[in-house]
Amino acid sequence: WCAQLTAQPSVELVCPTRREQKNSFEVVFPMLRTFKGAPVINIQPFVNGTQASFLTYSPPALNLLNNSTVRYLGGSLSTRVIPIIYMLVVTVGIPANVSILCLLVTKIRKVSSAILYCSLAVSDLFLLLSLFFKAHYHFHGNHWVLGETACRVVTACFYGNLYCSATALACISIKRYLAVVYPFLYKSMPKRMCAAWVSLALWGVFGVAIIPELIIQQSYWLPQLNRTTCHDVLPLDHSSHMFLLYYHLILIVFFLVVPLVVIAVCFARIINKLTRSHFDWVTYIKASTLVFSIFLVCFVPPGVLHFVHYVQLFVDGTETLYVYFNVAVCLCYVHTCLDPFLFLFMSKAAQSRFHFKTFKRKTLSSVLLTSNT
Repeated sequence: WCAQLTAQPSVELVCPTRREQKNSFEVVFPMLRTFKGAPVINIQPFVNGTQASFLTYSPPALNLLNNSTVRYLGGSLSTRVIPIIYMLVVTVGIPANVSILCLLVTKIRKVSSAILYCSLAVSDLFLLLSLFFKAHYHFHGNHWVLGETACRVVTACFYGNLYCSATALACISIKRYLAVVYPFLYKSMPKRMCAAWVSLALWGVFGVAIIPELIIQQSYWLPQLNRTTCHDVLPLDHSSHMFLLYYHLILIVFFLVVPLVVIAVCFARIINKLTRSHFDWVTYIKASTLVFSIFLVCFVPPGVLHFVHYVQLFVDGTETLYVYFNVAVCLCYVHTCLDPFLFLFMSKAAQSRFHFKTFKRKTLSSVLLTSNT
């Protein structure tokens, strides 16, 4: 690649020898969730055919190491299909989540549930607003023109929402599990205080998840394609970035795998408890099934590909799964449209349970009155 770039009149490179290249790559490690790129020295991006001024923002330059990366960045999948899905999600998700927030504010019946659903809706709105910028980036041929700060914020919104929403669904499942399986314990709990602390913990998860994306460089100039990418191509330059690999693997285990286990166990216990009852709990079963389905469909595929992609990068430095991960991420974004319907299902289930209890008490009173007469 040095020989190819040196042939360009605007590029000045000091190409390492073969021995130096071999030694240097022995201590190089891959970056996260991205295609790989090699650092390029003394290259400035070109704007309208002329070299950009040093007074303007000039992201570091990278040279692509894989032809499949070039095909993906210029292909219709990343420049048409994925951004169209983003815009469809935004069109449905923003009105739905805003409506749920207005409903929660104006018609609060249970404050503890409202706190959890408000946290989930606000987190989803952060992600949906960031999708406008992601769609703009993809529609413009994967060319980022909004600066490094905006790139970091948009990337951080994805990771923050991913882990925050997964943890929120786990907390909602635990709440439903206690209400169904241990109703007397649930009734005696300080639900408002617990919900407030859980909400603070969720935003703590959000803050922890976005730290890596806010402190590292995310946008890089690609001379081969004459464009700037945002988080799609990162360098292999230093081993100090390895802690980010372990950091994200830990986040996946604690905030994706653990919530999956929690939701699966709660779902199984809830269904088992309700199906053994002699009464009709179809609505409540559907609501619990929706929680499990959202997690299974929207979070498990990108979570698995995310984890395997990191392991693959760590073991042999290959990046073949990144394209599939980007497609699976579209499923993850869909959960922002499904979460409002989860609230509606839960509300309907709660109302049906309330009416059932009222009916049960009336029936019992009639029986006692008849027996007394």
